[in-house]
Amino acid sequence: MTESCSIVIFGATGDLARGKLLPALYHLDAAGRLARGTRILACGRRQPDRNAWMTVMRNALAGSVRGELDEEVVSRFAKRVDYLRGDLRDARFYAALRDTLDQSHEYPADTVFYMALTPSDYADVLENLDDAKLLDESRGWRRVVLEKPFGNDLPSARALQQKLAQHLREDQIFRIDHYLGKETVRNILVFRFGNVLMEPLWNRNSIDHIQIIHAEPQGIKGRGATYEASGALRDMVQSHLLQLLTFVAMESPVSMAAEALHAEKLKVLKSIRPIPDDKVTQFAIRGQYAAGTVNGNKVIDYRSEQAVAAGSHTETFAALRLHIDNWRWAGVPFLLRTGKRMAEKQALVAICFKQPPQQFFRASQVHCEASNWLLIGIQPHECMRLEMTVKAPGEALATRQTSLDASFRKADDPFNDAYEELLLDIMRGDRSLFLSYQEVEQAWRIVDPVLQAWSQPGDDLHFYPAGSWGPSAADDLFVDPCRFWRNTLEPCGCGMRKTQGV
Repeated sequence: MTESCSIVIFGATGDLARGKLLPALYHLDAAGRLARGTRILACGRRQPDRNAWMTVMRNALAGSVRGELDEEVVSRFAKRVDYLRGDLRDARFYAALRDTLDQSHEYPADTVFYMALTPSDYADVLENLDDAKLLDESRGWRRVVLEKPFGNDLPSARALQQKLAQHLREDQIFRIDHYLGKETVRNILVFRFGNVLMEPLWNRNSIDHIQIIHAEPQGIKGRGATYEASGALRDMVQSHLLQLLTFVAMESPVSMAAEALHAEKLKVLKSIRPIPDDKVTQFAIRGQYAAGTVNGNKVIDYRSEQAVAAGSHTETFAALRLHIDNWRWAGVPFLLRTGKRMAEKQALVAICFKQPPQQFFRASQVHCEASNWLLIGIQPHECMRLEMTVKAPGEALATRQTSLDASFRKADDPFNDAYEELLLDIMRGDRSLFLSYQEVEQAWRIVDPVLQAWSQPGDDLHFYPAGSWGPSAADDLFVDPCRFWRNTLEPCGCGMRKTQGV
């Protein structure tokens, strides 16, 4: 249970608030995890009054919550919620907001300001909040939540940070990456640092390479104009996938305190070898989906999507090979891949172990060519799977692949959305699973050479049919031709792309 606070949501009529924030807060209320005095103030300009807003909120909950709406919870939740109409560009709105929060005894002094807005609005809203004395902490703490992207490149990220620093301390800023709230992602830390059996193997001596994959079958969902300004590299790699990489590669922090965790993650990001400007095509592959079939349905190509330029070179697929130049990971490639209109929804970390240095069965007819894999499923299947070679039943000395499966969740365990856990962390003031500015800056340093190379049209844009696993050119990121992409959690049968003799 958290202490009571006020949660002010700017952009409350937008997709993020209606599809994620309000359902998450509803589930927290249903589970008894919100303090009785916590209040929610939705701010927007589309709805004329509270009654109209409550209809919008109920419809949003009905379409987003798990299971059926509980009318008792809906009634209780509605009593927490109020609506304030206004234009965020109008200074008079902030005076009305200050009066609402100060003059009503129903609103706790401790306040979260959630920016469910486009990043271009952050600076102006913060300046208006500061001018209206709404960031004054004389009566209670103030915390500001920012959604990605945190800039569009390194210079814009620095410019945004300078504006933030004019109004806020770093400990007041919560840069949210909802990926880090996923149960499986948190479990990576527990698996690595709460168990001793994997630590001797978690290094260059035993691991051949590591893949971090996020594939989704859906397209851009009518967000053509927005996606044209971002692309897969900004949308997924710079934030989610690089953060996953730090969780997999980091050293054990001295504690779970935010500063300790951020320090170890930052060390990993700083150890990633820069991609030379003239060798981007050797380390990065971009693609764009063409027309195809997804889940049995024919879909159009990216360039035919609404608000997409006819000759667009925006990537809907991005794959990178990165190297971490430190003692633990020297020589181990990290392969990152993300794409839209892929064959199926899949997010996983696939760790491929090296083959034994001496083949035990070399004098027999037995072929043990398959590698051992540790697969960490993030979504839609949360699990951990260790693939290994065993003897097949029967007289003959034959081998086959089997797996040890560990589910992170029992059948009766509660399911919590990532936003639920992160909202609780914000109310507690726990910044451990939020991004520090240093991490953001270093992540932009890693991808900026690729962004600059991809900023111009070129023959390095590879088209792939919707419903596939992306362009075949991504295979070239594997220096060893026997390595291959893991697309799913299903057994691959062999750890090599080609069958080779022993």
